[in-house]
Amino acid sequence: MPINIEIKCQCQDLNKVREILKKENAEFKGTDHQIDTYFNSKRGRLKLREGDMGSILIHYERENTIGSKESKFTLYKTEKDSKLKAILKATLDNKCTIEKTREIYSIDNVKFHLDTVKDLGTFVEIEASNKDNELTKDKLQEQCNFYIKRLKINSKDLIADSYSDMIQRNNLFSQILIDED
Repeated sequence: MPINIEIKCQCQDLNKVREILKKENAEFKGTDHQIDTYFNSKRGRLKLREGDMGSILIHYERENTIGSKESKFTLYKTEKDSKLKAILKATLDNKCTIEKTREIYSIDNVKFHLDTVKDLGTFVEIEASNKDNELTKDKLQEQCNFYIKRLKINSKDLIADSYSDMIQRNNLFSQILIDED
């Protein structure tokens, strides 16, 4: 199973990150509008990502820890508007849906996602990937740490949770406030 070493952080100034990536000669891959539908899974997370740049079913296992973390994943490419979503909804409970605009950049095996997530805010993700099993986990960690410093990411902005965890927590909090009224 391929692995990523990745971080996620809140970001108040995506323009600053864009400028640094430009100086680093990062390749701009495009901007994608994505809908991630999360389903209940016995182990890890299961989401169907539907985007302008393609659709993919993703199963991944990752601990919720602040800072860089290992993510093991399996990908299954699917066609946009396939019946897969209907099948998943009919057989698995829908956990939540995340809507975001994602700018994608890359430098070698490292991807940078500048995300604007509906109802959550703006974020940066760094993913050092080992899809071809060429790099050790330590090397991926080293790359991730390098770009955390290069992008001037403050440790207080690092977050542990996935967008799905954050939106579910917000929904639960909103429901509690409604129930109290």
